[in-house]
Amino acid sequence: MATPVVTKTAWKLQEIVAHASNVSSLVLGKASGRLLATGGDDCRVNLWSINKPNCIMSLTGHTSPVESVRLNTPEELIVAGSQSGSIRVWDLEAAKILRTLMGHKANICSLDFHPYGEFVASGSQDTNIKLWDIRRKGCVFRYRGHSQAVRCLRFSPDGKWLASAADDHTVKLWDLTAGKMMSEFPGHTGPVNVVEFHPNEYLLASGSSDRTIRFWDLEKFQVVSCIEGEPGPVRSILFNPDGCCLYSGCQDSLRVYGWEPERCFDVVLVHWGKVADLAICNNQLIGVAFSQSNVSSYVVDLTRVTRTGTVARDPVQDSRPPTQQPPHPSAPLRRIYERPSTACSKPQRVKQNSESERRSPSSEDDRDERESRAEIQNAEDYNEIFQPKNSISRTPPRRSEPFPAPPEDDMATAKEAAKPSPATDAQFPVPNICPGGAGTLEVLSRPPVVTSTPAPKAEPAIFPATRNEPIGLKASDFLPAVKIPQQAELVDEDAMSQIRKGHDTMCVVLTSRHKNLDTVRGVWTTGDIKTSVDSAVAINDLSVVVDLLNIVNQKASLWKLDLCTTVLPQIEKLLQSKYESYVQTGCTSLKLILQRFLPLITDILAAPPSVGVDISREERLHKCRLCYKQLKSISSLVKSKSGLSGRHGSAFRELHLLMASLD
Repeated sequence: MATPVVTKTAWKLQEIVAHASNVSSLVLGKASGRLLATGGDDCRVNLWSINKPNCIMSLTGHTSPVESVRLNTPEELIVAGSQSGSIRVWDLEAAKILRTLMGHKANICSLDFHPYGEFVASGSQDTNIKLWDIRRKGCVFRYRGHSQAVRCLRFSPDGKWLASAADDHTVKLWDLTAGKMMSEFPGHTGPVNVVEFHPNEYLLASGSSDRTIRFWDLEKFQVVSCIEGEPGPVRSILFNPDGCCLYSGCQDSLRVYGWEPERCFDVVLVHWGKVADLAICNNQLIGVAFSQSNVSSYVVDLTRVTRTGTVARDPVQDSRPPTQQPPHPSAPLRRIYERPSTACSKPQRVKQNSESERRSPSSEDDRDERESRAEIQNAEDYNEIFQPKNSISRTPPRRSEPFPAPPEDDMATAKEAAKPSPATDAQFPVPNICPGGAGTLEVLSRPPVVTSTPAPKAEPAIFPATRNEPIGLKASDFLPAVKIPQQAELVDEDAMSQIRKGHDTMCVVLTSRHKNLDTVRGVWTTGDIKTSVDSAVAINDLSVVVDLLNIVNQKASLWKLDLCTTVLPQIEKLLQSKYESYVQTGCTSLKLILQRFLPLITDILAAPPSVGVDISREERLHKCRLCYKQLKSISSLVKSKSGLSGRHGSAFRELHLLMASLD
């Protein structure tokens, strides 16, 4: 009988270079889970279809980096806030600017669309929250109360309330109709980064840099429970659509929580680093993360994730929606949000108004259109996603199939990962904190976790600067083949021997490096930078050169022409290194040299010979010739690597442009 194919629970979907410079913000379309918007330091907003390599549309108009982006529920409008405090709203179907909203005095840190009306809320570093009417192009109301930057805004599902989270450690709830604060929720001991409303009940969740998630009752205005022990600051949370659990995107993992009582249902390893946003579609959770100019997307198969703490039910119960489960005995029945009955017709008003305004635009709208453009870069994807084929309302993109789960790369690793490990069988301590009392520790066991990414078979060609796992070690080496209590001692010994393997060698390497750095530091204290670099080069250890260049790169004024003659041969070695951090340092140093000295070098070499003897000029000319020769040698290397993808390719392409005058 054929062995069934074991597929991954979580996997990396793709990685794209999203902007010419660093990515500063991004958001997923929550309705489709397939639309991604990114904002960058290049002042652009780019639209992408998940798992497709090409940009669909690029929106211009901002004159400073885009700090926050948000899509409305039908994914027809997008709003972007910039570092200067300006806000722009684009109509994606018409591919045009819809509104420019001015009023904040500092960075726009957070944005959200009203679920039913034509309103946008914005939170800024100026501590103010503003509610904007898109149709009338004006500020409807300003909410004051926070004392530091407002990091997250969310409208309630019924559109009556607005929740705000800020760096002042508080969460506030605002009544939109009354125009005032309803309640303040203190309790966090660090900046609050994110808030989310429960999709059905009067419940609010907040995540903070204090590594806790708190749940708040919106009828009694008090804390329900608190999850502690997150591995890092909480930046991304999302309720399951039926409200049965809360997902928390942690450092390299996804955690699934319940709140009455507070407990962890599951932990799934996902090597996504610091995940920035989450969305759910087709029983799959999509997570996106960004680093410099790159954006990576990941998928978690929710059918293989434990989302409740109840025992298995019979088939009749299994056929019912999860929302029909009886509540936990200790869970009070909360009120359910009442959605407006006219919800379906309201969003269309923006469309009709925007069409009429485009037919007879004002002079101010004309200026907006001139300053802001929507550049369609992939017409096929744009037509499929944003251009309706008929008058029936739809959510772009059209209903899509789940992303296929790839098989495990190594079946042995997959079998090993499927077995319970000491780490995953360990009991998970969850603090049980009463709303008004002290916390007591309640230990709950949870199901084993299936790791999603198998151990690498071979060392990579380039070692990333930020690695999720040690080089040359396999997790499976530390796991027992069969979990038998009698083998525990033997397994511990094997594990320790694996850990100690190469330890003495590593100690020798680090001791030698420390000694070399001490030598360089002794010369550095004399104030002679050139001699310090010469001593680092003489040691013949690239790691010491990298450490020194990382210091020199921070202060451009330290660079002199004679320093370039020493450093350029080392830069050529760094650019060919297999270590990503070495390549990055080499690129940074070369960029500084090109920007500061290339015009000087070319001018001196092009100047006519001087009359008489000028020793200092002759020395400078000799240094320039030497630098020019070295730069020509590096130029061919940079040109050959400029075709690479990812941030490496982007850095080399920038260097290639700076070195164009050498050709």
